[in-house]
Amino acid sequence: MSFINSIIKAFVGDKSDKDVKALQPYLNKIKTFESNLITLSHDELRARTYFFKDQLKHARAGVDAKISALQQEVEGIEDIDKKEDIYNAIDALEKEAYDISEKTLLEILPEAFAVVKETARRFKDNSEIIVTATAKDREFSGTKSYVSLDGDNAIWKNKWNAAGKEITWDMIHYDVQLIGGMVLHMGKIAEMQTGEGKTLVATLPLYLNALTGNGVHLVTVNDYLAKRDSTWKAPLFEFHGMTVDCIDNHQPNSDERRKAYEADITYGTNNEFGFDYLRDNMAHSPNDLVQRKHNYAIVDEVDSVLIDDARTPLIISGPVPQGDRHEFNELKPKIENLVSLQRQLANGFLAEAKKLIKEGNTKEGGFLLLRAYRSLPKNKALIKFLSEEGIKQLLQKTENQYMQDNNREMHKIDEALYFVIEEKNNQVELTDNGIKFLSGDTDADFFVLPDIGTEIATIEKKKLDKDAEAEEKEKLFQDFAIKSERIHTLTQLLKAYSLFEKDVEYVIMDNKIMIVDEQTGRIMDGRRYSDGLHQAIEAKENVKIEAATQTFATVTLQNYFRMYNKLGGMTGTAVTEAGELWQIYKLAVVEIPTNKPMARQDKEDFIYKTTREKFNAVIEDVTALSQAGRPVLIGTTSVEISELLSRMLKMRGVNHNVLNAKMHKQEAQIVEEAGKAGVVTIATNMAGRGTDIKLSAEVKAAGGLAIVGTERHDSRRVDRQLRGRAGRQGDPGSSQFYVSLEDNLMRLFGSERVAKVMDRMGLEEGEVIQHSMMTKSIERAQKKVEENNFGVRKRLLEYDDVMNAQREVVYKRRRHALFGERLKLDIANMLYDTCELIVQDTKGTNDFKTFEFDLIRYFSITSPVTEADFARLTEIELTGKVYKEALKYYNEKTERSAREAFPIIKNVYEDKNNQFERIVVPFTDGVKSLNVVTDLKKAYESEGKQLVADFEKNITLAIVDEAWKKHLRKMDELKQSVQLAVHEQKDPLLIYKFEAFNLFNGMLNGVNKEVISFLFKGDLPQQSAPEIQEAREEVRPKEKLQLSKDEIPNSEAANREAGETQQRQVTETIVRDMPKINRNDNVTIKQVATGKTETMKFKKAESLLASGEWVIVNE
Repeated sequence: MSFINSIIKAFVGDKSDKDVKALQPYLNKIKTFESNLITLSHDELRARTYFFKDQLKHARAGVDAKISALQQEVEGIEDIDKKEDIYNAIDALEKEAYDISEKTLLEILPEAFAVVKETARRFKDNSEIIVTATAKDREFSGTKSYVSLDGDNAIWKNKWNAAGKEITWDMIHYDVQLIGGMVLHMGKIAEMQTGEGKTLVATLPLYLNALTGNGVHLVTVNDYLAKRDSTWKAPLFEFHGMTVDCIDNHQPNSDERRKAYEADITYGTNNEFGFDYLRDNMAHSPNDLVQRKHNYAIVDEVDSVLIDDARTPLIISGPVPQGDRHEFNELKPKIENLVSLQRQLANGFLAEAKKLIKEGNTKEGGFLLLRAYRSLPKNKALIKFLSEEGIKQLLQKTENQYMQDNNREMHKIDEALYFVIEEKNNQVELTDNGIKFLSGDTDADFFVLPDIGTEIATIEKKKLDKDAEAEEKEKLFQDFAIKSERIHTLTQLLKAYSLFEKDVEYVIMDNKIMIVDEQTGRIMDGRRYSDGLHQAIEAKENVKIEAATQTFATVTLQNYFRMYNKLGGMTGTAVTEAGELWQIYKLAVVEIPTNKPMARQDKEDFIYKTTREKFNAVIEDVTALSQAGRPVLIGTTSVEISELLSRMLKMRGVNHNVLNAKMHKQEAQIVEEAGKAGVVTIATNMAGRGTDIKLSAEVKAAGGLAIVGTERHDSRRVDRQLRGRAGRQGDPGSSQFYVSLEDNLMRLFGSERVAKVMDRMGLEEGEVIQHSMMTKSIERAQKKVEENNFGVRKRLLEYDDVMNAQREVVYKRRRHALFGERLKLDIANMLYDTCELIVQDTKGTNDFKTFEFDLIRYFSITSPVTEADFARLTEIELTGKVYKEALKYYNEKTERSAREAFPIIKNVYEDKNNQFERIVVPFTDGVKSLNVVTDLKKAYESEGKQLVADFEKNITLAIVDEAWKKHLRKMDELKQSVQLAVHEQKDPLLIYKFEAFNLFNGMLNGVNKEVISFLFKGDLPQQSAPEIQEAREEVRPKEKLQLSKDEIPNSEAANREAGETQQRQVTETIVRDMPKINRNDNVTIKQVATGKTETMKFKKAESLLASGEWVIVNE
């Protein structure tokens, strides 16, 4: 394939070269402006920023005037249809204004980039810059140590503190950095090598896009980088009167965070940006919102954020009813015994297989070898045996034989096992033997799900009376729920014991299970495995088992970042994932040339038979490199390996530092030491992101930094990231990877060719192969894993796209209610939809009685048509008549409510003793009551109309939020249940889409009915002025927040069946403030129409409550 690519390149040319060449005219223009700007005074240079802003304002003036005129016009219009047309026109004009801004920014670009470069040059060449003080300078002088005032002048110093480190500005943009800045501005990904100054490149498009005043976000992978970069680069922007802030410096929902978003340039981490979006969509007042519209974002380390974290939905969640009940501790001893027995079995199979293969009986030997592999694939004795000549080929040949015809013969292998581990798919499955063993001391059906369909048919054949039949069915469903939960718990415990290893996938710190990021080696604080797996690991390791939670609000990072009008990104490693970045985000990758030619020597991989030989070779080579005066960075894939190598180096007496998930707090200090002569640093992949290892002249002379990779990672870009630590800005250096056939990648995805070549050559212990063909074979194995991982992410996105479509509808409705300006339109649409629904439900059966009842129940109006007209008119005509009558009644009712409320409001407002700004007014529909907070002055000036508008807003928000929470719970349950469709040869995704549509449709209809019913019936109770209360600021109990994430390892099966549900979830927990009613609790309910009350169990009362005719009475 690479040969074909090289031929295509020779004739067609390289895409990145073409992209860079297309930007050359802009680069030439920047150069022209540079010579002019040098001659300007400091004040004149600063004046260019105001000139650019005026240019943008002038270009948009015509469209902005039209938008303003339409906004004024819409306020005076009562006609709902006309309002809708005007709002659509405003939306179209805003899109047009955005396009004009983008076109103008492209015209400004060359001079704007030259201004930023000239500013950087002046800060580098001058320890102080004296300018005429502006209002902004005076403001900065009070908060920034590097700005001071001297009369009418402001003095800007070129030294300041960046995240605790004193820096002196010493950077000017190179030509390649200017190219990188253009690529970012155009909404593409700039791939720039380590040490090429990505943070400086970002200053160019940040300045340019901040000129619009619409806000620019720079997204980083961790809060250290966000805080460092926002202070490091801020003076460049502040010098031109722009404001810079970092959201991670401030508490969520605080005024400081709101101010950070109002800044021209805002830095922050991906999770915080996403969480603020979710929090904003749970807000109950426009004043609670912190974010502005999503205008333009630059994502630093874009591959890490948009690919590694792309399977990570951000979730705000709360407690599941009885979420702390589980059977992990009860079932744990059974699983421990089961795993122990299987281990004994696996060792027995392996010993017998070795004996038979030695005797030449490869058929039966291969059979037992496959059994040993499927029972315990990570068995160290098995891994060692597989590295012997011809053994791996025998295993693969036997496996292929039993896997043909859709695993038709595989049951013969599995029947002797207690459970089967599919390591490639990250799945564990109990066999009949396993179920039999687990049920040994209990009922034989203890772990077997009842067949619901058959059991229901059996119950119905008994011809029981209604109550007895309902009771029997209730018992059956309870049995099914208990057993399905038990089997799920069992499976997760089995996974925890057989697939997850301490110090590899997770570590234990402060008596908690902490997940280690497979890409960076960093601890992912608060992140949790999903679907009960984390609780299973907690049970396995004897730490506190946390309670389960349910979703209140959710968005994946993929869908969050797709909301921005324009998105750019920068990283050193994106080209290997270019296909995915284009398919999902429509982001093209452009490789930016390096400022100085690359001098690093990347050697072909060393391939050994066993891990022991490989590590011995690593220690030998590291010792020699260190003694030669070269710093060495050893890259490992897990905490366990980094600690093993540390012990081996100690035995050799080699001084070294260890940087892994357990030592992450010393990261900055260890990285600073890593470039010194002879220093050896062992690091998991965490040394790869956002850190530069700087070398002294002495080290450069000795050959630079030596990178030693102890294993190939599943993903090529992680290997490239490690390599990229050496060779920055033309520095010398080298990189060498050491691989063994026992490594996970080679074991699972390595081609047979590698093993065959080693066997043919008859390599002795300790001997090594090094050849470009072998390195390419390893890269092919990595590509297999990358394709698999992309499949999982794409599948998850397809599921989340369903949720996203629903989320957009609900959040749009919330926004309209929150701001109020388009709420009247939404209410009219809800009213029409409810009328349509009532007509559809009754017209088909010609049920005029129910039609009349529903009109009274929801709208409190009598039928506008006779029974004869009801039978004669079409559904559309009936809907039109009912809608017209209901809307007329509602408008009269709101006017009456405003008139009735106004005298009370007038008394309170004109009373000199009452100095209230906001007041609480109670509304009730006869069953429920709602306190509405309104602005006293506005309510007085509008003669009560503002109170009615606030009533509409409050009731809409309350009902939409409650329904959305319930709906998300149902969607979570649906996502779990549809996975069973795979056993019926059906696509779970198709069933999910169909069922999700029906669920959402039902939710919207329910919301419409409930909102309309309360709006029509809700009224002021008989209230006297003294009882009106002042609305005080109250702290909402809403957010007792606990941030956590649910994590799932990569899995091929996820791509096909269960993996869609295996999400890493970020969760904030909200604590319940109302007691939960259990199904068997007694409740008192009251019939609304007659006032009759009854006491019964909640499970029996549910159907009556759902009808809307009965309500719960608080005793």
